[in-house]
Amino acid sequence: MAILPIQTEAQTTNTILRARSAEVTDIADPDIQQCIRDMHETLATMENGVGLAAPQVGRNLRIFVVSPELGLRQTVFINPVITKISHETERMEEGCLSLPGEYGMITRATSVKVEAYNERGRKFKLKGEGLAAQLIQHEIGHLDGALFKDHAEKMFDISDIKKKS
Repeated sequence: MAILPIQTEAQTTNTILRARSAEVTDIADPDIQQCIRDMHETLATMENGVGLAAPQVGRNLRIFVVSPELGLRQTVFINPVITKISHETERMEEGCLSLPGEYGMITRATSVKVEAYNERGRKFKLKGEGLAAQLIQHEIGHLDGALFKDHAEKMFDISDIKKKS
């Protein structure tokens, strides 16, 4: 396994963060399986990360992983599709491993239903609420070439947060 470098928006050669990711056609492919293992290992080393999308580690694939600490019954989402999104929204603070030190206020749906495949190729459905809903929307945004700041109402950096404390 390997800890992969996180791609940041500041890397001017990085077009993967802004491209729609490709569907995974062969989940059993050893390269895909290694990518998933490496993404889990990379996420585990991140102090403030709870999710990681393949484009963030330089892979143009529709895959994201989430921290087991979130308590979701799945931690790998391959070719995810949001099938239902609540009308109820909440304004919340958000950050991103690809935008180190940057945060923003963003409005997200409070509940989503998603269909995806796990690392064994089994299709599943999952309902995410609260932080899980926020995370699913954020990570699927990465797979579609979007960063949260594209929709943020207000951006600020880590020094602004430290001043509040």
